[in-house]
Amino acid sequence: MPSGLVALALGGFGIGLTEFLIAGLLPQVASSFAVSEAAAGWLISGYALSVAVGAIALTAATARLPRKAVLVGLVALFVIGNLLSALAPSYPVMLLGRIIAALCHGSFFGIGSLVARSLVAPEKKSRAVAVMFAGLTLANVLGVPFGALVGERWGWRAAFWAVTAIGVLALAGIAALVPDGAGETRPPTVTGRSDAAPPTPADGLRAQFRAFRSWQVWLTLTATALSYGGMFGAFSYIAYTFTEVGGFSPSDVAWLLMVYGVGLVVGNLVGGRAADRDRDRALVLALLGLAVTLAVFGLLAGSATASVILVFLMGLFGFASVPGMITRVTDFAHGAALAASANVSASNIGNALGAWLGGVAITAGLGYTAPLYVGAGIVLISVIVMAVAAHQAKTPAQRTERQPLTGRR
Repeated sequence: MPSGLVALALGGFGIGLTEFLIAGLLPQVASSFAVSEAAAGWLISGYALSVAVGAIALTAATARLPRKAVLVGLVALFVIGNLLSALAPSYPVMLLGRIIAALCHGSFFGIGSLVARSLVAPEKKSRAVAVMFAGLTLANVLGVPFGALVGERWGWRAAFWAVTAIGVLALAGIAALVPDGAGETRPPTVTGRSDAAPPTPADGLRAQFRAFRSWQVWLTLTATALSYGGMFGAFSYIAYTFTEVGGFSPSDVAWLLMVYGVGLVVGNLVGGRAADRDRDRALVLALLGLAVTLAVFGLLAGSATASVILVFLMGLFGFASVPGMITRVTDFAHGAALAASANVSASNIGNALGAWLGGVAITAGLGYTAPLYVGAGIVLISVIVMAVAAHQAKTPAQRTERQPLTGRR
């Protein structure tokens, strides 16, 4: 494993912690600033909205800069945001710190995925992306309990100081270990033929936007939004499903969420390897597996044993598609960082849509298993979109359009 890839994974871990740990700290933060639970909730929803906006805005604004330098700048922004949160004297300053930290999220994973895949051989590109995202999935497992534990022992500010320290380590690691020029150029392919190079800093913003002329890019972004929407639409209300349908106690929810997080970690790594073998087939199967899991979960949510197994599979299939989706969208976008960041924005838009539809189903009186069925339906549409994209990609015109971005041999 290239050392630069480890540094990227550490950055992903820190960013993931920032996103997730706040859920375990909300009561303390609300009490500290004397704000309502609803106001404190904006520290989560405001973060998510800022991720969607920052992914496009910052990637576009830095299109002419070297990608390593951009990554260093993004992690520095992350450090500043968390430092501001740790020192915040008031709720508005705390919210500002959360927004600043969130702005780097989408661009880091978008640009970082291009850098990660350039550090390995072409046949390992999806696995490289999976390693970088392993930091994010581990943060999903540890984020909430980490925040709750540190907050209980030393106060909520200590959690943000810890994340700031992780950010400083990631910043130093990326600066020292990621090679200069990583993700910007590539050598000829194994056959000796040099495919069209991805946009370089000299190509600028116009070249980045040209990537969106590809129908395959839009199909992949749509499939990403729908798959995330289905999974997180169901996940948003999973605590109610566990307690109101499965018969679990509220204290059981924490370890059940950790089971889900372990599924994310396994799915991310397995999905990366599978995508390197046959990407489109792996994506269709992962999405189909997620749709079936959510539907079966809805049917068997009353069984405690089945719930444990199915929440693990929900995480596994849910994240198995992530590495392949990112390498797919960047291949058809000729390596445009803006397309990779747009994939992160699409996932956050999907999250919001899925959570809203799940809430509508519950409000309509359909019960606490309804979000699982709604999620299954949304993911099934994603399966259809991905199957259409895979079929069209087999045509000569689409194969010419793709011209994959490869890494170092």
